[in-house]
Amino acid sequence: MLKLRHTLLSNKLYFIILLIVVAISVPRLLVKENSILDTDTKELTGTITNFTFDGNCLTLDLKISRFENTKVTYYFKELSELLKIKKVLRLGDKISLTGNTKKPRERSVPNTFDYRHYLRIKHINYLFEGEKIVSLKRNNNIYYMLKNTIYNYINHFKSKSYIKMLLIGDTSEVNKEIIDSFRENGISHLFAISGTQVTLLAEIIIKSLKKMRCSEKLGYIMSNIFTFCYLFITNSPPAVLRAVLSFLLSSINKYNYFYISSVNIFLLTLAITLLINPFYIYDLGFLYSYIISFSLILCSKILDSSKKFKTLLLTSIISFLVSIPVSLYTFYQINVLSIIYNLFYVPFVNSILFPLAILTLIFPFLDNVLLIFIRVLETTSTAISTISLGKLIFSKTIFIIYIIYFLVLYLLYHTRKKIFIIAFAVLLIFHYNIVTIFPKDYITMIDIGQGDSILISSKGKNMLIDTGGKMRYKGAKWEEVSSPTNITDNITIPYLKSKGIRKLDYLVLTHGDYDHLGEAINILEKFRVDQIYINEGHINYYERAIIKKYNTNILK
Repeated sequence: MLKLRHTLLSNKLYFIILLIVVAISVPRLLVKENSILDTDTKELTGTITNFTFDGNCLTLDLKISRFENTKVTYYFKELSELLKIKKVLRLGDKISLTGNTKKPRERSVPNTFDYRHYLRIKHINYLFEGEKIVSLKRNNNIYYMLKNTIYNYINHFKSKSYIKMLLIGDTSEVNKEIIDSFRENGISHLFAISGTQVTLLAEIIIKSLKKMRCSEKLGYIMSNIFTFCYLFITNSPPAVLRAVLSFLLSSINKYNYFYISSVNIFLLTLAITLLINPFYIYDLGFLYSYIISFSLILCSKILDSSKKFKTLLLTSIISFLVSIPVSLYTFYQINVLSIIYNLFYVPFVNSILFPLAILTLIFPFLDNVLLIFIRVLETTSTAISTISLGKLIFSKTIFIIYIIYFLVLYLLYHTRKKIFIIAFAVLLIFHYNIVTIFPKDYITMIDIGQGDSILISSKGKNMLIDTGGKMRYKGAKWEEVSSPTNITDNITIPYLKSKGIRKLDYLVLTHGDYDHLGEAINILEKFRVDQIYINEGHINYYERAIIKKYNTNILK
């Protein structure tokens, strides 16, 4: 045992383990996965691992082999069919489908969301458009039976959408505008299940067993069993996997007196996570979770203060600084005020909303109380998301710049010299002004799928000609989706931000057809526009709405 302890105290051991895992992971990332599907596939059989209903659309995650999944969309033609399927569909059911298989669409606009790559991370190579569903076998798996029981129980609550988000990590039922406001305010990380929630759940079990006069060791064993069950119920997102593995390794470390440092436990956790699934490195939750956690471990001595507010403020600042490179690379934007926002939202979510969601499951009469706090969250988040002060847009730049950000932060931590604070500030200022320092003239025809949209940038001026707009035909109430897809949020706005565009000098709307100006209001709400040009002649409903709201900017 002494020899084992001595070996485990070697820092080199953990770096060697991590390097070996990285060496194993790289080929796994590069090798193209073989698929049992192709575009000629008309029939499909698999097990349901997740599903959502939205209007007349059913979306299924289907496990079709040990190493491959697919995403199925199925549109109901009759309300009676929807109600029938909704009543009987369960996780774990084996079903057969007929329909059409297609390859996920490649990203046609650079610097926007790459759906094909996102699906590849989830081992999905093809999409399936279902035309007929046949149930083959009802679920008899204990794991899925437990998940179905939990989901059915949660669905009885008015606050079910937030209970699912806070406790299971499922954001599918939360309003998209609210989710967007979380991201705009820099607080979306609070709603991804993380180490804080897992630790809280573990502590509840340990303290409960302690009051029952059970040994502390039994408390840790039971809490580890529970957290692993929780991991599988939440579909093992990287942040939860990190927290559960870290808690397990820390428990083993404590009760065997190995005295392994927190940094080495972190490295071992990272190695195990990548060994389980190397594709996690592409997951945003993984990046934020590991980068922020590692930084807080390194800065633990700085954070070790009896003053809670000081600790919270320093935690918020450190978390913000180390997440800057990831945020800029992914969203091309940071919100400096998120440091202040997190001073309120971190304790509000972790100390009020999350515990209250747990208590609501135990004491259902608290459902209305939870709704009150949810309204506070939504109202405040929506309100402050409209504040433009503090929101800084940075253009997409070469990858080495994002690495330099991390390098400067590491040197700041290692040396504690003010010169690196100045260096970080200079790098931010340079990055922010890179489009001014190295101006480019260009014309981009933005592929928006329906209609036209053209961006012209010249001599520091930016003109957008038309916005596009996806026509939505009004159907029955039951057919309406809760969050219709938005062209500008998914394509145009991210692309404009990636080019470092912070305002539009001109928005030209060539005519009033919806597929040319349908997204104009959304653009005007997200970007400052100096002048709006509309065509002379007959003004239709859409043009009148724009004139009414932005009359001072309108030119004909």
